[in-house]
Parts: sequence; structure tokens; C-alpha cells
Amino acid sequence: MILWLLPFALALIVWGWLLLGRARTLRQESGLPTGKLIYADTTSEAWQRNDQPLYAARYHLTGKPDYLVQTNQGPIPVEVKSTKAPEVPYLGHLLQLAAYCLLVEETTGQPPPHGLLKYADALYEVDFSYELREELLATLAEMRQAYKADAIQRSHEQPAKCRACGFFDLCEEALD
Repeated sequence: MILWLLPFALALIVWGWLLLGRARTLRQESGLPTGKLIYADTTSEAWQRNDQPLYAARYHLTGKPDYLVQTNQGPIPVEVKSTKAPEVPYLGHLLQLAAYCLLVEETTGQPPPHGLLKYADALYEVDFSYELREELLATLAEMRQAYKADAIQRSHEQPAKCRACGFFDLCEEALD
């Protein structure tokens, strides 16, 4: 009578082992480090979107990383880009990730050692170095100065980026 349970139990064990392997593969493909997912700015079947942004009052900075994973090294921000990876991450992407690292430091009291930039075909681990932090703070200061200016010169030669700008209709230097 109990003999019929043995193949059933064995099938469950094999099935569980296969599911565990698939979960490991999906996690590696996602770019998320090993750890507990504590924040997500995306919606999926597994969790609800977190609409609460991180805020650093000292820097007047707010933002929402795509993911925040609690690891043995501390919380690690993950920024996901849907495009193919450039040879070297764009400065804007690096500064965005640095801003998330700064927000994590300010909200948790613990600076992350690095953040992750996940592109469609590559993953970059970006150290939250002193130099990157200083470049972010200098860029934030420049942005605040520009906000106060009467006129700001266009800083790119990309028509698509220009068309997507919120000031396109008002800009005297629009490319299109």
C-alpha cells in the first residue's frame, strides 16, 4: 500500500529540484544579487510596486531605484535598463545609480559598497567610490544653479532626446 507513495514522493523531489534550478537561473538573468528583495519599483506577480520614494533631506534628493536588495554587504540598489549595454555605461546612468546609492546611505545610515546597472545583455557592478559620489554632488549643484538661471543652453546633439524633453516647446535651441 505504501509502495505507491514512493514514486510520488520521488517525483515531487525531482520536480522541486528542477524548480529550484529554474529559480536560480531566473535570478541570475535578472541581475539581482543574492539577498532579500526589500524594495521594488516594478510590478510583478510576486510583489506589489513600492510607491514610496527614498528621500535624502540633506541633499534635497528623492528617487526610486528599480530594486533594493539586502545582502551581506548591506543594501544594494539595482537599476535596470531595457536597452543593450554600451561598451562603457553612460555617465547619466552612472550618476543615476550613484544617486540611488546616496539615497540608500541617507535612508539606512549604511553606504552601499556598490550598485548594479543591469542592461538587456550585460550587468555592470559600479563601486560607490568617493570620486563617483563627488561627481554626483557636483552635478546636483550644477543642476540647482541651472534651475535658477534665466536660460540654459542645450547640452546634446540628439534629436530624439530633444523631442522627449519637457521643455521642447519652449526651447529656442530645439533641434527639430
